Amino acid sequence: MTLSVDGDTASVNGDRAESRWFAVGRSSETAARDAGREAAEQAITGADPKLLIVFCSDSYDLTELLAGINERSGEAPLIGCSTAGEIATSGPGDAGVVVAALGGDGFSVATASATNASEDLRGAGERAASCFEALDEREHRALVLLTDGLSGNQQEIVRGAHAVLGAGVPLVGGCAGDDLKMTRTFQLAGTEVLTDAVVAAAVGSNAPLGIGVRHGWRRVGEPVLVTKSAENRVFELDDQPALDIYLDRLKAPAAARQDPAAFTRFALTHPLGLGRRSGEDQVRFIGDANFEDRSLGCIAEVPQAAIAWFMAGDADSVMAATDAACTDAFEPLDGRPPLGVLAFDCIARRGVLGEPGIQREIERVGKASGGAPVAGFYTYGEIARRSAVGGFHNQTLVVLALG
Repeated sequence: MTLSVDGDTASVNGDRAESRWFAVGRSSETAARDAGREAAEQAITGADPKLLIVFCSDSYDLTELLAGINERSGEAPLIGCSTAGEIATSGPGDAGVVVAALGGDGFSVATASATNASEDLRGAGERAASCFEALDEREHRALVLLTDGLSGNQQEIVRGAHAVLGAGVPLVGGCAGDDLKMTRTFQLAGTEVLTDAVVAAAVGSNAPLGIGVRHGWRRVGEPVLVTKSAENRVFELDDQPALDIYLDRLKAPAAARQDPAAFTRFALTHPLGLGRRSGEDQVRFIGDANFEDRSLGCIAEVPQAAIAWFMAGDADSVMAATDAACTDAFEPLDGRPPLGVLAFDCIARRGVLGEPGIQREIERVGKASGGAPVAGFYTYGEIARRSAVGGFHNQTLVVLALG
């Protein structure tokens, strides 16, 4: 087997004349159609494109953006979403578009979408995951999910996918963003621009697929008891209004106590941690505060009677988690460099690292992968499951390595 890497492109030709390739394109053109066409042109470097994955700013006219991409791809299967920042081999960016493309005989792909997700989140997960049934039989398989993190408890979507796939199929993906406006995100499927939706791609490969997930946050202070909650809304901690306890314990600045945007910026680097039997806390992204009923809104459920901690991190702990996620993702590849990497990185980790830090982080991912192409985005929540149940995460880095 030979591996060739040229810029943001990697390809493999095996002994049975089966080929696989993965490439990444990006554009910051202001005209949406031109941006889509340019990014797709860079990404589609081989014959027989099986799947395009699009990560883009919601500032674009997304219908026009898709038109430009599909003009170049011939309407190859496509999923994607809006972001809180885009990731490519050359590093992180904003207000642009990144297109990852994979193709060749060594891959099999099937896609699906589910709309009106908030009306039945579990059902939406089931409908999206149903594309797996159309996938050609391959030794290595995974399901990529891109969701609307503002539509409700995202763990329900994962549970719906579990109902279709069982416990043995890996899951990977993330929640779309809207550059921290926290008002409306978009999902992309073929030629369609959707919202309140789940889009999915079942990927089969003749080579291993590896997944790593780590967060890098640590507990701050004493634990609290969740004394009143409903799904992803927390009303009381230690029998007191949840927002008041949160702000006072963390000595939040005055702006975060009265301005929703300032609160969101503060909460990005102060998530909630839920204790688990494994010893590693499950992190919950606090996306909003209700200043009237004094509650906290999370991207996934926070069970009543759970023991919780407020959490914090620094550049060292977050970067250590990056290294660990890469190590875990590359381990199934048996020492061979990956063909390509997809990275789903929480926007909160970006807040801790700062702009120079996120550039270093993507450089580390690229170095760990042996220079393989990298694509991804900054998310409002992450999906990762290698086996068993569970699979929704907050404020983590998820890495999918394509062997």
